[in-house]
Amino acid sequence: MKKLLLIIISLSLSLFLLTSCGKDIVERNEQFGALNPTRTDVNAGLWKPILLTGPAEFAVAAPATITTPAYIAEINEIKIWQRNLTEAQRKTIRYWSAGAVLRWNEILRELVARHNIPPYQNADGSYPFPSAANPFAYPIFPFSNPPYAARAYAYVSAAQYDALVAAFHYKKLYNRQAPYKNDAGVNALIPQNDLGSYPSEDAAVEGVTVELLKLLFPADLDYIQQKADEHRLYRILAGANVRSDIEAGELLGKAVAQKFTIRARGDRAGAAIGNATLWAQLQTQTAATGQMPWISQESPARPPMLPLFGKVKTFLFDSLTMVTSIRPAAPPSSSSAQFQTEANEVLYYSEHYDRDRIALVHFWADGVNTYTPPGHWDAIASEDFVKENFSEVRWARNMALLNMSLMDAAITCWDTKYTYFNPRPSQFNPAIRCWTGLPNFPSYTSGHSTFSGAASVILGYIIPANANAYSDMAKQASISRLYGAIHYRSDCDSGLVCGKKVGSFAVARALTDGAD
Repeated sequence: MKKLLLIIISLSLSLFLLTSCGKDIVERNEQFGALNPTRTDVNAGLWKPILLTGPAEFAVAAPATITTPAYIAEINEIKIWQRNLTEAQRKTIRYWSAGAVLRWNEILRELVARHNIPPYQNADGSYPFPSAANPFAYPIFPFSNPPYAARAYAYVSAAQYDALVAAFHYKKLYNRQAPYKNDAGVNALIPQNDLGSYPSEDAAVEGVTVELLKLLFPADLDYIQQKADEHRLYRILAGANVRSDIEAGELLGKAVAQKFTIRARGDRAGAAIGNATLWAQLQTQTAATGQMPWISQESPARPPMLPLFGKVKTFLFDSLTMVTSIRPAAPPSSSSAQFQTEANEVLYYSEHYDRDRIALVHFWADGVNTYTPPGHWDAIASEDFVKENFSEVRWARNMALLNMSLMDAAITCWDTKYTYFNPRPSQFNPAIRCWTGLPNFPSYTSGHSTFSGAASVILGYIIPANANAYSDMAKQASISRLYGAIHYRSDCDSGLVCGKKVGSFAVARALTDGAD
């Protein structure tokens, strides 16, 4: 426990620095060296995509040969840039060379944290809701709460993976080498490899990510475009791609993005907020069963967060059958002795301070203005993936597996929450005081526990040497919610078990995608 706590405190400092703001992300992660994978995964074009019917679904025209005037002109463009590199441009190279998937996931986490702020109430006590149709009006779209964030991470990561599978197919097919291999006058400012440079894998990631971020965070278009411009230029500055490599990769990425955008528009997330009639029904239907229904503890009472998110289309299994199959059994009755016993345990932790427990509570809190529990696991994974020296496409595959499991964990958890609609401990016993913010949705099951169970299973598969550590971290994340007086023990235990079931679906996909 003590050793794990020291690890968690160390990680806490690192992750705090990562979440502060965009500038801090850049400064903090300059410690990451340039991506220099142990294996290049040259055959990744044969891996199983997620939405694409195959790697060649979107055609990429053959590139010009390296002896054509057009290609020579592109080589000369690189030489001109490299003759006059500024320190700012060298810093850009150092930043982006750590990896496209890594950097865009950081940017996405930053956007999530920036928008993870619940709207303030209107003068009449009602609450406004963000609108994608008018994203700049108050409240600015989106409110990137944990379910929204989990969905955003999943779509971006899954689309990046498919775009890279397609890009690697064409890279091997055409095998046009990088500029630094075709002209001795081009300096390689990042580690060299023997992969074809057409289409650019970085540009494929940039193209697919930008299109999805425009959908998910439309109020941040200027910032997103600024990062995209930096990313594209970096490949030219570094001597890694000519402009036609980048243009082909970006077009491919945008084509893949459209397929994911169509799925996102039809995955039922847009209706997850429900309406006033549904919110009232949830309370009255639960009371009719003899159970105490959840009631918002905010003043004025805030509508429950995304009560229909449990109906959203999953990635890893059939949402119409498996969500209810995975759903945990009902929690203890609110009139039972077991429920009272669990509430008394929460009261104990509410009243008794302990430094180690509070450290866990705050490390795993992931509340307002943070990148949420799914983003927390993304940050942990990123730190570990850097050490593994994964290729760009393997980074994408692993982040897709992780984030699809986190999105599906959110769906199964929210299905459970609004099936049973049971009260938070501080509602059941007003003497209970939380050590951190109280979420505005029902208690059973714990979202942190469900997310963490799923993440620990798939990350343990990806990096087997860390499997026990991930399992221990998931347990700590789970129990931190009891220590924080936010959840009953059954919320945590059942959520952890359910999350692990979701994670096993990600492992099942990993076993059949051709990457291992």
